[in-house]
Amino acid sequence: MHALNYRPNSAARAMAGKEMGLIGLIFPQIANPFYSELIQNIETRLFQQGFKTILCNSFNDAEKENTYLDMLRANQVDGIITGSHNANLEHYRQTQLPIVAFDRYLGHHIPTVSSDNFTGGQLIGTQIIRLKAQRVVGFFSDVQDIAPTKDRILGLRDALKPASISPTIVNLPFNVTNQTQLAIIERTLIEHQPDAIVASDDLLALIIKHNFSDYLTTHSTALFGFDGTSLIQAIAPELMTVVQPIPDIADLLINLLIDKIKQTHRFENKQYVLPVTLRV
Repeated sequence: MHALNYRPNSAARAMAGKEMGLIGLIFPQIANPFYSELIQNIETRLFQQGFKTILCNSFNDAEKENTYLDMLRANQVDGIITGSHNANLEHYRQTQLPIVAFDRYLGHHIPTVSSDNFTGGQLIGTQIIRLKAQRVVGFFSDVQDIAPTKDRILGLRDALKPASISPTIVNLPFNVTNQTQLAIIERTLIEHQPDAIVASDDLLALIIKHNFSDYLTTHSTALFGFDGTSLIQAIAPELMTVVQPIPDIADLLINLLIDKIKQTHRFENKQYVLPVTLRV
């Protein structure tokens, strides 16, 4: 094989009913530190188990996601891990491949792995009450019913309700420019004068901190993020944030997918929720 420079033909292996050794990953924002760290963990662990990955960045575009899904089916990947948040359930149901979802329910036959987003929102709300803040604003880039941020908002409201605090939730559209998002944030700060701000993720929290540091200092405003990646903890250790267990998420996603590929039936097709912590 070495002398003839022979390489196994993956297409021929697929036609023979053998595994290709390829896993497709579909995620919405690979530039986001959380998804970057999660994907890195998934790719590293899959490679250690003999699988290579094809990474697809859907950018929360349903048409783009469907195109990638068709491409992965055509290339005969062994399985798919998806973390995109579009409501195109039928396209996944038609896919006769092992699939595992992150933070997204795709049907009873597809297992889902999530962090406890509701409890994460509660932890932030409880800390806000401890800090005696009264005017709470939440900036969220995705508030669809199928998005994990919805549970974070519900948890936040649930924790603040006993203190008679009703947070103002502002939707920052995913597909607008940074300048438009900053204009929405500035207008909200002027209008509501919050003494506590909750961002949908750490990256947004750092954007708010960088652009509105004078406001935060002048009003002694508490700022919260969500994700707690190693990168964010290193560059902004002072940021209060909900930490998702990224290595555990990656391990469980991979174990569930390989279980479906090998048909070992060690896991059930259900929703798995992993605990989170608040770093203050």
